[in-house]
This record gives sequence, structure tokens and C-alpha cells, in this order.
Amino acid sequence: MAERIFTEQELKKYDGSRKMPVYIAYQGIVYDVTASAHWRGGEHRNLHFAGQDLTHELPDSPHGERVFLKFPIVGRLKRAE
Repeated sequence: MAERIFTEQELKKYDGSRKMPVYIAYQGIVYDVTASAHWRGGEHRNLHFAGQDLTHELPDSPHGERVFLKFPIVGRLKRAE
């Protein structure tokens, strides 16, 4: 199966609203965090929002990037040029 490529605009659709899954991106990889209790409603602790690239926000979090290892990868994020 071919790897799915998400544009930033497409990723925004996956914010948990209208029964959509909850996806976030980190360092070009798109993760499905729908199953996480910390992402219910598309928000994480009222600080981070689904459907976005969170690469630049991770340094402000109390955890490291290893937290992403437990979530399925659903594709890659195509950077705007």
C-alpha cells in the first residue's frame, strides 16, 4: 500500500470534529492519536490542537518524542513550499 501524503490543509480536517479521527504531525510523520484519552475532543490539555504539525510545540511539553511510538503512523506531512 502506498504511503499517504497529507498537505497541511488536509491534516486540518482530522481534528476530531464531525466524527473524524484525531491526527497530529511531528517531524513530518502523521500519527493517529484518536485512541488517546489525552486527545479527546481534538485537544490536548487545552494547549495543543489536533489537525496540526506539533513539531515546534514538543519542546514545551513535559514528555519527549517517545510518546509518539505508541500511536499508528498514517502517513507523512508534505511541507508547504
